[in-house]
Amino acid sequence: MATAWKDALDRLGVTLPPVAAPVAAYIPAARTGSLVYTSGQLPFVDGELSAVGKVGAEVDLDTAKEAARLCALNALAAVHDLVGLDQVVRVVKVVGFVASAPGFSDQPIVINGASEFLGEVFGEAGVHARSAVGVSELPKNTPVEVELIVELDQAVG
Repeated sequence: MATAWKDALDRLGVTLPPVAAPVAAYIPAARTGSLVYTSGQLPFVDGELSAVGKVGAEVDLDTAKEAARLCALNALAAVHDLVGLDQVVRVVKVVGFVASAPGFSDQPIVINGASEFLGEVFGEAGVHARSAVGVSELPKNTPVEVELIVELDQAVG
């Protein structure tokens, strides 16, 4: 029987991708106690970035919001690879970085792409604390980077 998160992904027409290979010296996710922290995830699809450039210049708001959604999906893949999504009891925090053109100030709307997706996947357990930060540059000229902190079922171990 499919779990609730799997049913949600099926309903959304989404499958978990393979974990994106790190682009530097780090691991995709690390567990400490009942928490898993993901490294910043980029909007990779089949090894290629879904968009490049700055939001508010080369990348429009809708494209950036979709990129944030892809980042969250890749973060879930990292969690799943480490511990399995069945152990996740809630999303605790999302941190989103948006490569922003001068004057662009809608970073929260961009990171809504990740937040709304997590709500669609986990329901109330996907509601989380969040930061949405504008930056001048991100790795590989990506427009968005997202990291997650999730809480695990302590009974599962």
